[in-house]
Amino acid sequence: MFDAIHAALAITLRAFARAARNSCTLHNIISLMAFYAMQSLGSNYRALVIGSTGTIGAGFVTALKNDPHCSLVVEVSRRDTPGFDLEDEASLAAAATQCATSGPFQLIVDATGALTIEGNGPEKHLGALQATRLMRSFQVNAIGPALLLKYFLPLLARERAIYAKLSARVGSISDNSKGGWYGYRASKAAVNMFLQTAAIEFARKNPQAILAALQPGTVASPLSQPFATPDHCTPVGESVAGLLDALDALAPKSSAHFVDFKGESIGW
Repeated sequence: MFDAIHAALAITLRAFARAARNSCTLHNIISLMAFYAMQSLGSNYRALVIGSTGTIGAGFVTALKNDPHCSLVVEVSRRDTPGFDLEDEASLAAAATQCATSGPFQLIVDATGALTIEGNGPEKHLGALQATRLMRSFQVNAIGPALLLKYFLPLLARERAIYAKLSARVGSISDNSKGGWYGYRASKAAVNMFLQTAAIEFARKNPQAILAALQPGTVASPLSQPFATPDHCTPVGESVAGLLDALDALAPKSSAHFVDFKGESIGW
C-alpha cells in the first residue's frame, strides 16, 4: 500500500512538473521538490552518480535518494572518491573497481564536465583558439567521459538499465546555427559520438540497455553563472525531474538517445 501511494504521488508530481514549464507559480513550487520515482527500473533499483558534487550531479543524488524505488545511491566525485580525476585513467579504473562491489546498477549518470577551465571560458571566434585550451576541454569533456564509459558501462545490470551522460545542445552539429564556443561545442560533439558508438557495441551484449546524452537546459550553477542570469535559468530540481522523466520513457534501441529535460529529442 505504501509503495503504491508513493508511486501514485510520483506520477502526479511528474505530471505537474511537465505542466509547470509554462506556469510561473507551479514552476516555483516544483523547483523546490525532490521527490521523483522512476517507474521503468523496478522497485529496488541501484543508482550510481559520477560527478555527484556538481550542481546537477547533486540534484540527481537528492532526487534518487528520495525515490522510494531506489535502494542505493553510490556517489563518485573528487570529494567522495580520493584521487578521482578525469585526466587520470588509472584513477577512473580504480573508482570503477571500488563501485563494482555495490553493483550491478540499473542507472548510471555521468554528470561530469566543464565549460570554464582554469578561468578560460568558451572561445567566441577562431582567433581565440589555443591548442592547450582545446586539449584540456577535450580531456575533461570527451576523453575522460569516454574512459568512464570504458570502466563503468560494464557495471550496468543485464536487464533494462540506463547509462546517461550530461551533454549539451551545443554539441549537436545539426543544431549549430549560432557558431562560437569552439572547444566546448567540439568536445560535446565528440562525447556524443563516443556515446553513440558505445551504444551500438553494448546493444549486442545487453539489448535492454539504454544509453542517452542529456541536455539539462541552462541550470543556475557556477558553470552557467558567467553566461546567464538566474531568472533565465532552469532550477536544478526541475531539470533533474524532467531528465528522469525523459529517461523513464526511453525505449531500448541499438543506438544512443539525445534528449532534453522536456523529453524532446535533439538531432545529432
